[in-house]
Amino acid sequence: MTLNIHCISPLKVVKGQDAWIKSIKLIDKLTKRPLILGRSSSTKHVRDSFQLDLISKGINAISYELDSDCCELDINNAYQFSINNNCDGIIAAGGGKVLDAGKLIADLLGINCITVPLSASTCAGWTALSNIYSPDGKFIKDVTLKSCPNLLIFDHNIVRAAPPKTLASGIADAVAKWYESSLTSSTSQDGFVQQAVQMARVLRDQLFLNGYKAFTDPLSNSWVTVAEGCALTAGIIGGLGGVRCRTAAAHSIHNGLTQLAYKNKPLHGELVGFGLLVQLYLEEKNSNSQLPKQAKSQLINFLSQLNLPISIESISLKSPTPDQLHKACKFACKDGSDIHHLPFPINENVLLEAIENYHSLPTSSNITFK
Repeated sequence: MTLNIHCISPLKVVKGQDAWIKSIKLIDKLTKRPLILGRSSSTKHVRDSFQLDLISKGINAISYELDSDCCELDINNAYQFSINNNCDGIIAAGGGKVLDAGKLIADLLGINCITVPLSASTCAGWTALSNIYSPDGKFIKDVTLKSCPNLLIFDHNIVRAAPPKTLASGIADAVAKWYESSLTSSTSQDGFVQQAVQMARVLRDQLFLNGYKAFTDPLSNSWVTVAEGCALTAGIIGGLGGVRCRTAAAHSIHNGLTQLAYKNKPLHGELVGFGLLVQLYLEEKNSNSQLPKQAKSQLINFLSQLNLPISIESISLKSPTPDQLHKACKFACKDGSDIHHLPFPINENVLLEAIENYHSLPTSSNITFK
């Protein structure tokens, strides 16, 4: 029997109103001189307030701002800065790429890691995985880490202040867990994988039922269910089920599309959601069942309600030419890509045809979730 090692969850998770303030005693037990890592200028005031809170409690926190996405140059610079300043912990506070960078730096240094998502756009605050990008945002590879973070702080007050489009992006990313894992892992005999797939199904149902309400009303109970589902539950699924319950075609298509230039840079989940529509088109073409077609129609309508991209036009490519799209498809289908977990053969030309099916806005179904 194959030996599997699962990094299922952070050691501690604190979630709810005022989770940050209530976690300072836990932080004090993990680090006395943490590096607070961030990037976005729009959330710098949040990290500045974190630093003041920690200093007031005798924790000698210093801050560091990344220049780009989670890229090797930034990681190396922050790594050296941490060493030079004798940091004994990392507090990564930001979106998915900041969280990934913080986890990787802590892993390399062998010091404690605390993640503080400032939005619900991904489950990066949970997982033992970091995605590496080029300085201009092209996906390069993922890196498996030794463990999940020591502490995850999910403060509802802070996350609720994030732009609504970050929640929509997180919903698309989390919904993909079901569509990818059910396709690649439905016949698995591994109990953990079976349980993770069913958890992904429940999460999908909750997101369909509550997603629009959460998107439009951040003070609702639906918002709590959805935000925690995107940032926390989605991470459990990947940790419990392993790599097959994380990604398949949708995320591989995302990775390929990041190789292209954009008028307005899309969020991770925006490209994953579009990739999911392409995956369902591929399933439809390789199946005698009507289920992929019905799922595609349902998903188009759902993503539309959240103002998420459902066509090549709506992902804002600078140059959506066949040559550019072929470049993305070639990357998505390279050897070792998770797209080859699909239960049917796939190559760059087949994928290009599927993507071009969404060149303009598709006709939506009459299904609504309002």
